[in-house]
This record gives sequence, structure tokens and C-alpha cells, in this order.
Amino acid sequence: MRQWLIEITMLNDVGAVVPANILDKVTYTLHPTFANPIRALKQPPFKVEEQGWGEFDIPIAVHLVGIPGKLGERKFNHDLNFLQETYTVDHEITIPLKNAQLNKLLAETGSVPSEGDAKRKNDSEVQAKLKKLKSAASATKGSVDLEKLAKGLTLLSEDDLITIVQMVTDNRTSDMNIKNDFEHGEFTMDLYTLPELLLKSLWDYVQRHTAA
Repeated sequence: MRQWLIEITMLNDVGAVVPANILDKVTYTLHPTFANPIRALKQPPFKVEEQGWGEFDIPIAVHLVGIPGKLGERKFNHDLNFLQETYTVDHEITIPLKNAQLNKLLAETGSVPSEGDAKRKNDSEVQAKLKKLKSAASATKGSVDLEKLAKGLTLLSEDDLITIVQMVTDNRTSDMNIKNDFEHGEFTMDLYTLPELLLKSLWDYVQRHTAA
């Protein structure tokens, strides 16, 4: 029988480990053989301690402070294994820069990127990528006009684009041609490879957030 624990911390701007104070909830979905396999914790370090023999992937949903509902949720999987006594796995998540509460919490442990600098960089990258996607993709897929969707994506705010990235990431399948380059802050996707249901969701979101 193995005793194990998992907890969540974060890295600040210089790579030092600090408490994950920007999260107000972490939900672990353990293997169904555990009693109460869904564990929702609301205080750092969001620690779960258990025992067992098996190794398995743990789906984890973290929620950002100050962002309501699904908009503040970020998801990833943790590979629980016993190859080492202790180990750390880094997971990157996107964080909006316009939320004052989040910025205040981030500033407690390190510097916060300039919103203007990040927005200029992101806007230029998004524009270039979407133009490339629009020229490469067919005009429509199912009931969704991909050219209109691509154009609509360029009109979204930075926070809305983060939501779009999260929607695509949460629904990712092996058939989808998407790339998330965390190191350079770049996200690319081939709209035509996305399933029609996801495209409809993206289009609905774009329409709601770009309406005059």
C-alpha cells in the first residue's frame, strides 16, 4: 500500500514556489474506487492525501479568484505515479490581466506583467494567426461560416480570447489541429479541424461578445 499526497502551488515571476493564492477552489476527480472520489478544496495548499496501489491520471479543475463560473475555471490532468518518491509537474494556465482582484493577489508574490504590453503582443499575434487560418480553411463547416468566425475572433477583447482558448482546450480531441506554445504565449488552431458542436459554441460566444 502506498501513501501519497498532492497539493497545488504556483511559481512567481522569478520561478520561486509560492502559495496558489489566485485560486479559490480546486476540484480533484480521483479514481472511482476511492471513497468520495470528487474532492473540492477551497484553501491553499489544496492538499489531498490518500493511500493505494494504483497509478492513474487525476483530472483537476482550478478556479480563479474573482472570475465567476466556468469563465474562471482551468482544467488539466496530473499523472499520479510512484516512479519517484517526490516529483513536481508544471501546468500552465492563462490568466486575464484586467481583473483587479487577481492582479492584487499576483502582486503579493511577484511582479505583474503590463496589460498594455501583453495586449499589443497578443493582438498582433492573434491577427496574424487568424488571417492565416482564414486563408487555409474552407468557407463553412456545417452551419458555421468559418470566415465570419475568424473575423469575429479578431474583434474580441483579451479576456474573451482567453475564454476562447480555454473552450477549445477543454474540448480538445486528437483530430483537432491546435498548438499552445506557452513559452512564447502563442495559441494557434485550424478552425476546420474543430468539431461542428464546438464551432457553434465559439460562434455563439463571438456573437454575444461582439454585438454592438
